[in-house]
Amino acid sequence: GVQVAASAAPSAGDSGNVTVTLTNRGSKCALNGFPAVDLDGGKTSAVPADKAAKAQKLTLAKGATASFTITYVRGAAGGAKSLPVKTAKFTLPGSSAGHSFKWTYGEVAVKGSAGAANASVSPFQQAGD
Repeated sequence: GVQVAASAAPSAGDSGNVTVTLTNRGSKCALNGFPAVDLDGGKTSAVPADKAAKAQKLTLAKGATASFTITYVRGAAGGAKSLPVKTAKFTLPGSSAGHSFKWTYGEVAVKGSAGAANASVSPFQQAGD
């Protein structure tokens, strides 16, 4: 199962965090590294891994949870330097099965000439107790 919680950026230039919590519904599994995340707003922008974060291997028993966080800078609505994100998509390491959720946290600022989203994704972290 997938749950999404956010501390949305209130206005352009502010940072926000979107935490995605995963629950293992099957047998014991391992998560190693970072999820692959794309923000889709007409054009798709891959979200890079947080360079300051170090991934750890997590082993999840059935029913256990893990989470990752997408940190982003909010863009001005309708601005040339904004990506009007409608959907966030992610895949887990070693899996080709994609997951997605509706993005309702405002437009995302772009950076650089390529128009990449000004965002990063954390490694997986154990959630819950």
